[in-house]
Amino acid sequence: MNLARHSISSTNPIHVLDARFDPDCKIFTAATPAGFAVYRASPLKLIRKRELTGGTLAAVVPLHTSNLLFLVGGGRSPLYPPNKVVLWDDALGKEVAELEFREKVRGLACRRGWLAVALRRRVVVFEVGEQVTRYGEWDTCDNPQGLLAMATAPYSTLLAIAGRQMGHVQMVHLPRCPLPMFSGPPPSSPPLKPPPYPTKPHVSIIAAHTTALTTLSLPPSGKLLATTSLRGTLIRIWDSWTGKLIKELRRGTDKAEIYGVAFRPDEQEVCVWSDKGTVHVFHIEVSNRQSSLSGLAPFIPLPKYFDSEWSYAQYRIPVQSSHISLSSTTRSSIVDAPDEERCVVGWVDVSADNSTPSHTTPPKYQLVALTYMGGWYRLSLPDPEQSAKMASSPSLVSGTSASPPKSMPAVPRTSSGSSTVGRVEKGKERDREKKAKVTTQCTLQEFRRFGRWDGWG
Repeated sequence: MNLARHSISSTNPIHVLDARFDPDCKIFTAATPAGFAVYRASPLKLIRKRELTGGTLAAVVPLHTSNLLFLVGGGRSPLYPPNKVVLWDDALGKEVAELEFREKVRGLACRRGWLAVALRRRVVVFEVGEQVTRYGEWDTCDNPQGLLAMATAPYSTLLAIAGRQMGHVQMVHLPRCPLPMFSGPPPSSPPLKPPPYPTKPHVSIIAAHTTALTTLSLPPSGKLLATTSLRGTLIRIWDSWTGKLIKELRRGTDKAEIYGVAFRPDEQEVCVWSDKGTVHVFHIEVSNRQSSLSGLAPFIPLPKYFDSEWSYAQYRIPVQSSHISLSSTTRSSIVDAPDEERCVVGWVDVSADNSTPSHTTPPKYQLVALTYMGGWYRLSLPDPEQSAKMASSPSLVSGTSASPPKSMPAVPRTSSGSSTVGRVEKGKERDREKKAKVTTQCTLQEFRRFGRWDGWG
């Protein structure tokens, strides 16, 4: 008996229409055909649920950990018209306002006091207080996914939206995000001082990719920007202040649909997940794994592949058929059944889960992955010292010397380019084999289910 496997249940599979974290990854929301619920992200706990009749929701967006949620109808039987955003106060258990547009709502992003709504070719921003007032509007290129991202840390200002040209990103600066309101005693640490306003204007456009964008991501501070494109092989990290490219990370060599990118709150690492069912983790401040032939780049013109930085840790989300039994009858009865690999990933501070947290204890981050089949995975990362040592020492990856040969000629002495091409192709094959051997896996610490509200959510 393999005790590490999850037990197989004969219950109907959970059908999650939408799952997303709040900006601080302290809670997450889940929309199902029965309604929606709010969970604590880690440790997993059902906080509250709302059973709704008459239709389904396409999105339930939490405004931090407040009682305010933004609801968008969707599916085959929408609860609200898809061109409306409904402001729901869960303390009152009812709608308090609604925003109506002339077209379908494509995406939402929010922070304290602000809401951004992405439409097909424009983004509209609202200030949310005692009343909801329109602040501004910006044109974009064709944006069917409704891509946008908003910085949420105190005093942050950045809103990143699709540019007017394909593959470009517009940087919009809103009024500063206020400090969170504390209902209990004030914190012992002194309040954050607002940074001075810049004397020079920020960069307003970043030409991130030559193909259409698929994700836009910001850390809470808004100092960095992550972008991906339709090719799905590269993740680019930008300095949002200067528009300078900081990192170019490689998810893989085959085309994939990247679902999302999430920065660790301290901006030291980033995780990426895609339709391949894998979660990749990269360093930002230090170098990641590279090809064993990357050291030869100054001497031999090598393809861009060999300069790529690869993830230092991965995790593959198991298909849900290994957790629950799916009969053909059950499959056919599900409306709009999601892909088994579809997921969303966030960073959680597990040191804050202790009953007596210490202010001197540095945060310890883990990953929580939510699948649209109702799986909650808590993943721990490899030892940081070991992974940093592996990333900084090519000899650990390739088994060869970290420095290139000193007497390497600038041009290989061959009668034709065929031998050079052959060596490059063989080098790629060796790199793939060695990367497969040294890739460090994230460790599954806990697996549970969410989306059902009958006692085992």
